[in-house]
Amino acid sequence: MINLENRIFSLKIQKFENGYFVSVTEGNDKIGSMIVSLATGPTPTTTTVIPSRSESLFLRLIAERISTRMKGIALVSTYIQKELETSTAKALMSEIMEMIENE
Repeated sequence: MINLENRIFSLKIQKFENGYFVSVTEGNDKIGSMIVSLATGPTPTTTTVIPSRSESLFLRLIAERISTRMKGIALVSTYIQKELETSTAKALMSEIMEMIENE
């Protein structure tokens, strides 16, 4: 659980041999918008599974960054109640990357 700007987010990361599943939720745990990124070459291939109304760039950046760093698959789901401020998005991304690097 992470408290950022009076908002509470739950981060769940499941590691697999060939990638990660990352869930970012605000409030109750729910599956939300979802993106898959696969890094097999110099640039990752990214596909939207469940479109986002507002946080598509945040989702895409996280998925591509994880897949590129780990040379595998990143499946990222977010359920956010209202749009993220830039500072909140940066803090969440930093926390996620720190959690992945420490596994």
